[in-house]
Amino acid sequence: MVLFLGLGTAGLVLLALSLLLDGVLEGLFAGTPEGLLGGLFDGWLSLPVLAGFVSMLGFTGAIVLGTTGLGPGPATAAGALAGAGTGWATYRLSRALMRDGGGAAPRHDSLVGSTGTVVTAIPASGYGEVLLSLAGQPVKYAATAEAPLPRGAQVWVAETPSPTSVGVRPIDH
Repeated sequence: MVLFLGLGTAGLVLLALSLLLDGVLEGLFAGTPEGLLGGLFDGWLSLPVLAGFVSMLGFTGAIVLGTTGLGPGPATAAGALAGAGTGWATYRLSRALMRDGGGAAPRHDSLVGSTGTVVTAIPASGYGEVLLSLAGQPVKYAATAEAPLPRGAQVWVAETPSPTSVGVRPIDH
């Protein structure tokens, strides 16, 4: 029983270490073709997968040994089966999380057609500033316009000549 509880605890310690040493074991053994095993187990030798296997092996073995009249052999078999299931689930979950690419990063040219507000008046032949929303975040851009625009005017982005500036037109009300 003590051996199984020790394995379960060791698995939890290994899981805590995986938060601190993220990617070390994968890079050393399995994660890259340059690793010692040439990518043979790609992802299966990660610290979270090993931690899940070891802790489930230990805790399930302790539960089976303590609650049934079975000996250490069947308790080890039950723990190994539960550990394999937990390791597989951890592997699949980590792959799903790493595969979540989400959307592409916002680009300045995606501002064309968006609306904003003039925060620094725009002179007829110079630059002012507008406040726009890029990926839900307020961002100030240098702005030019064909006609002067006062502070507070609502504008529409017509062009993005550079990553830090926009050409705007007033919104007609």
